Amino acid sequence: MSVETGQRSRKDLACTAAASAYQKAFAADLKRRVVDEGEPFVVAQADTPHEIFHAMDIPLITNQWWSAYISAKQLSSRYFEQMVARGYPANSCKYCSLGLACTLANDPATAPWGGLPRPTALVARLTCDCIQHVFGQWADALDTDFFPIEAPAWEHKEPDWFTRSRDRWEEVYQPDRISLMIEEMRDLIALLERKTGRRFDEAKFRHLMERINEQEGYIAEAAEMIGAARPCPVSIADQMPNTMIPQWHRGSDWAVAHAKRFRDEVAERVAAGIGVSSNERVRLMWIGAGVWHDPGFYQALEERLGAVFVWSMYMPFAGPQYIRELHDRPIDALASRICSMNEVLHLPPWMNGWMVSEAERCGIDAAVMLVPPDNRLSQSGTTLTRLALQDAGVPVLALDADMVDAKSWNHDRMVGLVQDFLQQAGRA
Repeated sequence: MSVETGQRSRKDLACTAAASAYQKAFAADLKRRVVDEGEPFVVAQADTPHEIFHAMDIPLITNQWWSAYISAKQLSSRYFEQMVARGYPANSCKYCSLGLACTLANDPATAPWGGLPRPTALVARLTCDCIQHVFGQWADALDTDFFPIEAPAWEHKEPDWFTRSRDRWEEVYQPDRISLMIEEMRDLIALLERKTGRRFDEAKFRHLMERINEQEGYIAEAAEMIGAARPCPVSIADQMPNTMIPQWHRGSDWAVAHAKRFRDEVAERVAAGIGVSSNERVRLMWIGAGVWHDPGFYQALEERLGAVFVWSMYMPFAGPQYIRELHDRPIDALASRICSMNEVLHLPPWMNGWMVSEAERCGIDAAVMLVPPDNRLSQSGTTLTRLALQDAGVPVLALDADMVDAKSWNHDRMVGLVQDFLQQAGRA
């Protein structure tokens, strides 16, 4: 990787290499199933009910994972330039539209896997105005069905939603919103059964939901340990893959076992007093999606300033947003998990209420916030969250950059911005 686009990251945990190896083998097997053998598959947004596809053994390509995959291969700028040449606006939302850009580029020589074949369906929640346009046009380009899922207004404003979400989820997420989500999931199941010939097994689904609770419990325990430990035992470079890779496979035997392995390895480092920096002085919070084209960014100031990124949303999100007491209603519990996933990450008062609480829990000294200039959803709650954190005594640096588009990113400049910010804020 060049200095301009990114630096490699250091991995300290043995389980990180194991997770990466598993995902690499999975990607190869996924390509075999959907490209080489033509098995029915689905492309879906991250905030859709993946559990349905897993329970039906339907291969799934998550749009955000596909975008990160394309970005990691340094192809995003090329595809977005082709989008503009086709008449699309230059400020299109990058994270959600990179897959569409890859399809429209129609360049098998550069595209991962030679490009995607026709999926059984594209599935997305309508969390912002652009989603319907992106997925509708992508479905047309791939000659398949687009199954939109509604994202109705959440009237119940509860800033401390995370304290009751595991067991009192019907109250927190509103019965009417949950009911609509259940109805739409039933329609999605019917579509998948009709188009694939596979059947939705209620018993298998229930078991999957129980296993997901076990998996997320291990991740939640690791998050608690990392937040409480001094020094920070695990960097974001290890946190992200050991959380996100199992999340793509949540509930599988491998994912549950790996989450436990990760929890145990974190516990070993905490007990041994091992830190990711030899001189930790500043504990940082990262707000936003990962910068997938420059994973080394997060470790650049560990030794120079003793500045350690302790927190990102992926791992601590496991406890409040994924764990659900089933109350003998697994499909309802899943609906409560899905119907507000983006809202609690991106919209006030849920976003700022949770993140201020997390900053206090982890002893955060300062926060760095990714503000993608062309991603409306990722911008939605950032100003109020920044103000809330600042009111709580946590200075915030906003970086105008994109998680998958490396065109405006320069590693040294971004690291310099963080260093200057910490020095000016009196945190370094």
